[in-house]
Amino acid sequence: MHNATKEAPTDSTTNDLLTGNLFLVGPMGAGKTTVGRHLADLLGRTFIDADHEIERRTGATIPWIFEKEGEAGFRLREEAVIAELTAMNNIVLATGGGAVTREQSRLYLRQRGTVIYLYTPVAMQVARTSRDRNRPLLQTTNPEARLRELLTIRDPLYRSIAHHVVMTLDGSARELAQKIIQIIQPNAIK
Repeated sequence: MHNATKEAPTDSTTNDLLTGNLFLVGPMGAGKTTVGRHLADLLGRTFIDADHEIERRTGATIPWIFEKEGEAGFRLREEAVIAELTAMNNIVLATGGGAVTREQSRLYLRQRGTVIYLYTPVAMQVARTSRDRNRPLLQTTNPEARLRELLTIRDPLYRSIAHHVVMTLDGSARELAQKIIQIIQPNAIK
């Protein structure tokens, strides 16, 4: 692990790449986990995937949690994990696609770090998630329609907390990570 600590900045305007947190939000299939790992590597940060952390703590898969507790139960667990993780410092956090549906989670994210919204068109989401059976909200007869519906609901929420919006159409995950660093701190990578 890279230097994660338990004291987060109280004002996101003081957040910078030397001491602050980076939080990735966006829909399923946006590449939050993959881009996040590259960001953490490039910046020498600890990378945490909120969904993986929930699974680690519960000893259960997300589909199982959804099945036993429903989406509402999962979101409560997710909010508690986000509250704890965003209180750390010097991390790159990939959130679950629905993390922004809880108001308190949005507040934690917006106030405790720099939020990057990885915007991904529905067609690309479909291509990236079509074989993934670990996404309970996509276990439907028409996953594309479900992704479109979720984006319609969540896009305004992602944008409401995002400090920066990054399109994920072009480039590798590492190139996107470098692009994010350039956006946040233009002189960081030459």
